[in-house]
Amino acid sequence: MKNWKFFVSLFSMILMFSLLASGCSKNNHANEPSAPTDEKETDEASTTGTASELGSLQSFSATTLDGSAFTEEDLAAKDITIINFWALTCGPCIVEMPVLADFAKSLPDTVQVITVCLDGTGNEEIAQSLLEEAGYEGITLLSGSGDFENVIYNIQYTPTTVLVDSQGNFVGNAIIGGQKDLSGTFLSAVNTALKNSGKAEISLEE
Repeated sequence: MKNWKFFVSLFSMILMFSLLASGCSKNNHANEPSAPTDEKETDEASTTGTASELGSLQSFSATTLDGSAFTEEDLAAKDITIINFWALTCGPCIVEMPVLADFAKSLPDTVQVITVCLDGTGNEEIAQSLLEEAGYEGITLLSGSGDFENVIYNIQYTPTTVLVDSQGNFVGNAIIGGQKDLSGTFLSAVNTALKNSGKAEISLEE
């Protein structure tokens, strides 16, 4: 009996570790492929990549965590917007949020990070608490219409991070799953997107 309890406990610990090290499925569709768990499994971002399969954000309206409106005009003000889709039920999303928060604070004014909490509606206080604890000070979207609604439907896993240009087009590849080197992976994707659009690359501020 003691051995049985030991193996059950060991299995539970292994399962929890594997979930925290990878990503979480939204379970929107059947027969979904496995989510990549390492930045090496995703190709370097380019102007044509997997993110475009999610749609675009050329015409939309979304509601922020504080009740404000966010539209395509807010994207037009930046060269690149990094959008991180996460969920309250996603362990890897919450684990990497402090790193994402630090990364967002180190970006120049031409690039911004926003997040989308997929299960935040009705759980605003919980989402706000988690974000504050992580030190994230940027914009978080909860729900919306137009292109935003279509993109939300196409998100399969959390965390999923995509890059959007000032025209609302997704650029490069979707970055899926928890990243071992989040800042390095995201910065590389941003600079590739900027270079391909003829803009100067950036570096992170100290």
